[in-house]
Amino acid sequence: MNLKNNHTAEKAVSAILLFKGEGTATGLQILQNQELKEHTTKVPALLLCILGEVVFENEKGIKETLRNGDYIPIEALVKHWVIAKEDSQLVLLK
Repeated sequence: MNLKNNHTAEKAVSAILLFKGEGTATGLQILQNQELKEHTTKVPALLLCILGEVVFENEKGIKETLRNGDYIPIEALVKHWVIAKEDSQLVLLK
């Protein structure tokens, strides 16, 4: 998924709801070849890659490469981890 795919070039300003909830937004930095170790979240979340390139994987066999503007929903109570292919900046919404 990519943020650009949710909008058309016909509008100068466009907004779309990506994630609804009462929660937090957390900025993450993962340096090249480093890993955010395996863990779970108690609530559904959304991971957005702002800058860089990471690989998101989970115990269900999902493996997605995220680059600038890409995002992925994260299921609650499913083990997952993230490996940075280059220095990366991400936002986690819960």
